[in-house]
Amino acid sequence: MKDPYVYRERQVPSDDRRAFRLGEGKISGYCSLFLGALSLLAVLAYLYPSWLTTTELRQVYDAGELQQVLKYGMYFSLFFGVLTFALNGYRRLGLAGIALTSCAFALGGYGVPVGPVEPKTLSLGVDWLILAFMGSVAIFTTLEKLFPKYRNQVILRPEWGLDLLYFCFNHLAISAILIYANYHASHFDWAISPAVQGAVQSMPVWLQVVLIILCADFVLYWEHRLFHEVRWLWPVHAVHHSVEHMDWLAGSRGHFLQVFSERAMVMIPLYLLGADEAALNAYVAFAALQAVLIHCNLGLPFGPLKYLLVTPQFHHWHHSSEQPALDTNYSAHTVVFDWLFGTYHMPAGHWPAEYGTTVRLPRTFMAQTFYPLRQWWQRLRK
Repeated sequence: MKDPYVYRERQVPSDDRRAFRLGEGKISGYCSLFLGALSLLAVLAYLYPSWLTTTELRQVYDAGELQQVLKYGMYFSLFFGVLTFALNGYRRLGLAGIALTSCAFALGGYGVPVGPVEPKTLSLGVDWLILAFMGSVAIFTTLEKLFPKYRNQVILRPEWGLDLLYFCFNHLAISAILIYANYHASHFDWAISPAVQGAVQSMPVWLQVVLIILCADFVLYWEHRLFHEVRWLWPVHAVHHSVEHMDWLAGSRGHFLQVFSERAMVMIPLYLLGADEAALNAYVAFAALQAVLIHCNLGLPFGPLKYLLVTPQFHHWHHSSEQPALDTNYSAHTVVFDWLFGTYHMPAGHWPAEYGTTVRLPRTFMAQTFYPLRQWWQRLRK
């Protein structure tokens, strides 16, 4: 039967005030500011690695080699800062970048000695924040500029600062998230089957990865669906859906209760399957990249893959506030479970015209953090 809903094209007007243009100093100003901030954070992480870096991540990078990256980052921050004065535009941003980088040099710069690190149970993931931000900007901003769905959408779109704050908070809290997730998963010791784990470990690594993806997706599907369809859980998840402009940074917006819950729930199948470390690492990399990719302002068609894997078009419909798309497309990795359980929605040739929630949420970090509490209190008083 033909869908009676009349789909509209999303209108994204040009925003010259927020756009980056060569020669104005704005690009140089923001480059100087962000490189300066990242440089200062990196130096602090080198000075206090036990408190500001994560044990798990330290095992996969060479701190000495990354100091060379830090070196170039610091000098480029100074270069871009000076360039803002030469271009006579956005000099305050350039000055802020120079000041931050100067502080980094004063604290030891890229010459801070690297040595053994005493692991701490709880620490801030400054190293994870820096590497994730640099990698995301390099990969996903480039993709969005080369293959945009909405060409007029600018990098500094409305509320980008709010989503950057969520990005920082969720990455800095990675240590606490992992502790909670592992603690939660340990309660399922009773369900561990040596026979099942032995069978899984006998599979080729690629097949283990496929099995992990499907099992994790099944758990995430039902958790996601509960957040939508259980009235008391929706206010928590509504924070994530309050995003009205989709790009790589939009996926970072999420209430900390949801972030901790998702990580804890997805740990259960990983814990019970007992897959090889190589398979687990491959899944973590796949899940992390896909979670950012599906929120991107990316118009790539993806061909037949869109009928198997969750893609930007599929997940954008999940974020739509249009009636046919409400409470659909719950899957995180594959579209299999939305097909099976009747929640699949991706009309051919169409993308959403509107994003966000049907009832607009407050627009600040603290107001959104307390939004579920206010909603629960109002319902209790009724």
